Amino acid sequence: MLLLEKMRAADGIVRSRDLQAQGVSRHAIAKAVRAGTVRRLRRNWITLPDTDGDLQAAADRGVILSCVTQARRLGLWVPERPKHPHVAAPGGRHIEAPSCRVHWSAPIVPRTPSTLEDPLENVLMYTAKCQSHDFALAIWESALNKQLIDYAKLESLPFVGAARDLVRECSPHADSGLESIFRTRLAWLRVPIRPQIWLYGHRVDLFIGDRLVVQIDGRDHVGAQRTADNKHDIELKLRGYHVIRVSYEQIMFDWPSVQFLVQEAVARGLHLAKRRHGRD
Repeated sequence: MLLLEKMRAADGIVRSRDLQAQGVSRHAIAKAVRAGTVRRLRRNWITLPDTDGDLQAAADRGVILSCVTQARRLGLWVPERPKHPHVAAPGGRHIEAPSCRVHWSAPIVPRTPSTLEDPLENVLMYTAKCQSHDFALAIWESALNKQLIDYAKLESLPFVGAARDLVRECSPHADSGLESIFRTRLAWLRVPIRPQIWLYGHRVDLFIGDRLVVQIDGRDHVGAQRTADNKHDIELKLRGYHVIRVSYEQIMFDWPSVQFLVQEAVARGLHLAKRRHGRD
């Protein structure tokens, strides 16, 4: 059946006018709606019953999934699931989406009329405006780390304001959003903080100065991975490094205590290489 073929090729949701442009008649669409094979949403979108619920909701509301909602759908690091969907309003169109966080500003990359999901460039632009600097940086660096975009492309786009600041600051080397948050929140220390450095056969999350190691445990840090990490911590300590290990919950919900741990370690000079005998 031509209708179902076109629907499946478009992720199960298509505007009726686009179906007609591809050779599907109005009669065939109406017949499928009556039979329950497809559903007709507001604004003349046609959907299969098992299509992604977020896409159906966007079509029904006349909005585009964007910002942190679309970032999460793309697999980027997002601090928490947003309480309300973050969406963008198509240019010049009045919409009513009271349960959504609507972004009204013009996109940096033009959208096609049939899109329900913003391209990554627009997603990053909106996160720069919507999220705190550290959270936005974590999302941008997640996109770079996953190679969904490269730095040269980011630099070539006409970002302004907070987004342009993120272009100058972001790096592809952070392995998680927690590392990005940690690094940017402690930039004021003016001590080198490098992510993902190899030390004795293993990567460490963050390396401060010459001797201070910070390891960040994710929410699923258990079992064999935790055992291996504990062994590496011991080896680093035996070799003269100082190791601070903190959790997701500490960084997200008890940041002052994490910051104080690092401040105290730096105050004691634990980030500095020990002087060798016979040298000044």
